[in-house]
Amino acid sequence: MVMSSTTSTIAESATEAPLYRTVADDIAGLIDQGTLAPGARIPSLRATSRRLQVSVTTVMEAYRVLEDRGLVEVRPQSGHYVRLAAAAAPPEPVRTTTCRHAAILDTTALIELLAEEASQPGLMVPFGAAVPAPDFLPISRLNTLLSRAVRREPIACQSYDTIPGRPELRHEIARLALSAGCTLTANDLIITTGAQEAISLALRAVTLPGDTVAIETPTYHGFLQVLESLHLKAFEVATDPREGMCLDALADALKTQQLAAVLMVPNFGNPLGHRMPDGDRRRLAAMLRSAGVPLIEDDTYGELAHEGPRPLNVQSFDHELSNGRADDSNVLLLSSFTKILAPGLRIGWIAPGRFRRQVIQQKVATTMATATPTQLAIADYLAGGGMERHLRRLRRSFKDLVTRMISEIGESFPAGTCVTRPTGGYLLWVEMPAEVDAFALHRAALAEGISIVPGPILSASGRYRNCLRLNCAVPWSPTVAAALRRLGELATAMNSATRSP
Repeated sequence: MVMSSTTSTIAESATEAPLYRTVADDIAGLIDQGTLAPGARIPSLRATSRRLQVSVTTVMEAYRVLEDRGLVEVRPQSGHYVRLAAAAAPPEPVRTTTCRHAAILDTTALIELLAEEASQPGLMVPFGAAVPAPDFLPISRLNTLLSRAVRREPIACQSYDTIPGRPELRHEIARLALSAGCTLTANDLIITTGAQEAISLALRAVTLPGDTVAIETPTYHGFLQVLESLHLKAFEVATDPREGMCLDALADALKTQQLAAVLMVPNFGNPLGHRMPDGDRRRLAAMLRSAGVPLIEDDTYGELAHEGPRPLNVQSFDHELSNGRADDSNVLLLSSFTKILAPGLRIGWIAPGRFRRQVIQQKVATTMATATPTQLAIADYLAGGGMERHLRRLRRSFKDLVTRMISEIGESFPAGTCVTRPTGGYLLWVEMPAEVDAFALHRAALAEGISIVPGPILSASGRYRNCLRLNCAVPWSPTVAAALRRLGELATAMNSATRSP
């Protein structure tokens, strides 16, 4: 049998060192030269055994050595991965600060940015859109279920649905919500046309034009658009990149501002990716109930924890304070299937608690009912039992992609760049040196087929001029890696040019 040069080297080296250590050195060499990038999955035990013509037991010992060296890590039911070296990871951003005054909103810059991107069809890499690439979604299965729904209930699919939505879908959502600590029934839920409608309904139900709503900073630009459309003001509250809204700062705001509501994303918020600790959730629920200020809780990313159990909702802690009555909840809990199943089907939901009557009134005054075929398709998908397997795949994929992108940013972006460390979802917040203008970077990147979201459009007051949000839910490829490096080169060039005398 003719052995490859690599196999020959392994065999020759084995006379000088234990064979498993030689195999470990071979893998370490692939990591050092970049063939196996930080965050990448390394070949399976059997694949390495075949490549190096050694036993699986030898490879197992070699991988244990690599773990001891801190080069690889094991992920249960997934395999071995190259560990993200601490030196390769940029530092994290610090906590943001509370604005002194409520802001009257103007989202003109956002509208111009979206128009700019619309004029550039066929973007090479969409780091800007906060939606997963189609590769991650069960598109074929959902299309089959959509077709089946239309055939099975042709008349219902062409008729107005009931205002709350299909009971079978509401039942499945209530069952899904149990993992987040929420005890809901189908009657506690209202189906909406995506989370954006749910946000609008919630705000219409609890505010009047001119009111002030507390938000995280930075925040999701969709929140700002809805607030502006309803003639509401936004009060930006200090937010920690890991733990979310600072409750001491919120407590101060409750004393100094006439807040009509608080709007936030406690689980893997957009764009910081923060996750509020359970102790803060309990304190938040009690604080707002005592103040008589409702919480609008957007849980769109809640199912996307990278590891461990799915986080609880604030609504579950408020449930304890309402004697277990969902219809007395001070929390308007909402979510959608946009980020985990299908953006185009536009199915969201809201559990409005004690504000159900007001939300129903607003639903009747706007869309009346949500489309029936898409409700039926998602209800069938959830009932089919494949959701948990699908979510496991998403969680693993998004964790890997987030890790890879953090590493690449550390290598390619200018010195002094800071990046968040989300433990769920797929968004990164990048804070560059003050000399880098995110709007200028957006224009330069767009010219090269790369989209990003500049930080100022994620702030009511237009802050974060040197920051940007990146979407990691794009299948990794040489093209994606090159685009991220190019983005870093553009930012570095801007930083250098500004610093030059």
